[in-house]
Amino acid sequence: MSEIDISDGGLLDIPKLEAWLDVTAPQLGDGPLIAERLAGGVSNAVYRITRGADSAVLRRPPKVPRPDSERIMEREAKVLAALNGSSVPRPDLLAFCEDRSVLGVKFYVMSLVDGFHLTRTAQDPPPYDDRSSNAYFNLAFALVSGTSRLAMIDYKSVGLEDYGKPENFLERQVDRWLGQLESYKSADNYAGRQIDGMDYLADWLRANRPETRHIGIIHGDYSFANSMYRYGEPPTLAAMIDWELSTIGDTMLDLGSVLYGFRGRSDTTPAVGFFGPEDFPYREDLAEAYAEATGRSIEGLPFYVNLAIFKLAAIMEGHVARGLAGKSDPERVRHNADFVDRITAKGATLAQAAG
Repeated sequence: MSEIDISDGGLLDIPKLEAWLDVTAPQLGDGPLIAERLAGGVSNAVYRITRGADSAVLRRPPKVPRPDSERIMEREAKVLAALNGSSVPRPDLLAFCEDRSVLGVKFYVMSLVDGFHLTRTAQDPPPYDDRSSNAYFNLAFALVSGTSRLAMIDYKSVGLEDYGKPENFLERQVDRWLGQLESYKSADNYAGRQIDGMDYLADWLRANRPETRHIGIIHGDYSFANSMYRYGEPPTLAAMIDWELSTIGDTMLDLGSVLYGFRGRSDTTPAVGFFGPEDFPYREDLAEAYAEATGRSIEGLPFYVNLAIFKLAAIMEGHVARGLAGKSDPERVRHNADFVDRITAKGATLAQAAG
């Protein structure tokens, strides 16, 4: 670990940060601050910070913040604070800074989780470097355990009554994500393109919307990419991380977001997602594990899987728009566009199969 200079491109002011930590997080010690920029932060900058005692993680907006960057910081800090002491595996919130004189933006500090990200490569710690092992197979059940635990939290009892707008949550979703697509035209001068399956999915979702049974906290972007696991066996979830899209709504949407990339027993087309699902359980088995853990019905699961796909397509198309506008890696435009096309086509296939 190497000490970052005073600015890291203007993102850290070490003396001011040390003074703030002296007051707000004395448990970290009082030695010279050592910081390490961590990989993986896309919409925010993430650092491991150490002062001679326990290490922690600092999360702040990027050098050029988005218009909603500070609001995201506030929301992430609020939901983590609400979950402190709960059974949901997650980092503990240690401190939130509203004082822009420290780093120029609002930011927060959370506990450092002892665990690993699944990369699905030989670099994963044993036995998870072996895709044929039972431990690797059962990581999927550990992933689902986070969704089931979060779904059981009473959001009102932890002080999140005003964290989202649960009324008519499902009724708003199709227009919400179509509006997201439309917003790229003004924000990124994006002409738009034909996305096969998107219109079909929108119509199908409107026609097949179930009644909401349970309102609760939604992570909003939960997956292998946003989870960490404890070393050794049995597979155990260490933390749900990156709460940027969290809100209050129908908790089954989180389950749909987890399961969209897994294989279904009766699927006639390949699974889609950011990982190969061949070495993991079937979607139905994981859904049953959720039902057993929560004691809740999973009726209507195809709707939630397709809504998750619809939402993800709208979000990922933003990467296409920003790439074409020169605001992100232009070489990824085709890759991202292909991904959006594949998941919407898969969603349309799943919708047709569901009737």
